[in-house]
Amino acid sequence: MDAREGEAELELYLLRHAHAGDPHAWDGPDSERPLSPKGRRQAQRLGAFLAERSFAPDAIVTSPKLRAKQTAEIVADALGIAVSVDDRLAGELDEEVVAALAEAVGGTSVMLVGHDPDFSDLAASLSGCEYLPLKKGTLARIDMTLPVQAGGGILRWLLPPDAVAGMG
Repeated sequence: MDAREGEAELELYLLRHAHAGDPHAWDGPDSERPLSPKGRRQAQRLGAFLAERSFAPDAIVTSPKLRAKQTAEIVADALGIAVSVDDRLAGELDEEVVAALAEAVGGTSVMLVGHDPDFSDLAASLSGCEYLPLKKGTLARIDMTLPVQAGGGILRWLLPPDAVAGMG
C-alpha cells in the first residue's frame, strides 16, 4: 500500500459466506443454516487458492451464524490461522463497526466473514462506489488509511468463487 507518513494502513478483506442453499427451503432458525455442498466446495477452493499464494491475514473474524462460521473455518484451516467470532458481524454492519473490529483485532490485515446486504453495501461505501455486489463466496480486498470512513478505501480486487473454480 502507499502509506501516508504517520498514518496507519489497513488491508480489509470482506468474505461473504459461501453458498448455503435456499433460505426458504431451510426449516430451522436462519442463524443455524449451514453451507450447502456447493458452498463447502467454494470455501475449500478459496482456502486452497489463498494458501497456494501464502496469504496470511493477521486475523479472521466471523459472524456467529453457522454458514459464515463454516466458511471462515474452512478457509482458515487451509491457511493455518485461527478464527474468532464476533456477534457484531451478524447484525447491521457499517464503518463504525468495522473500525471497532479492526482496532480490537490489531494488525494491518483483517478478514471479516459475514453476510449480505451488509457486505456489498459496506464494500461500496468504503470504496466510494454506488453499487458493488458481492456474490456468495466472494472475497474483496479494500485498502485504506485509518480511520475507517466512507469513501476512504481503494478496492484492490474482487475474487468471486468462479474465478478459483478450476484452481486449488
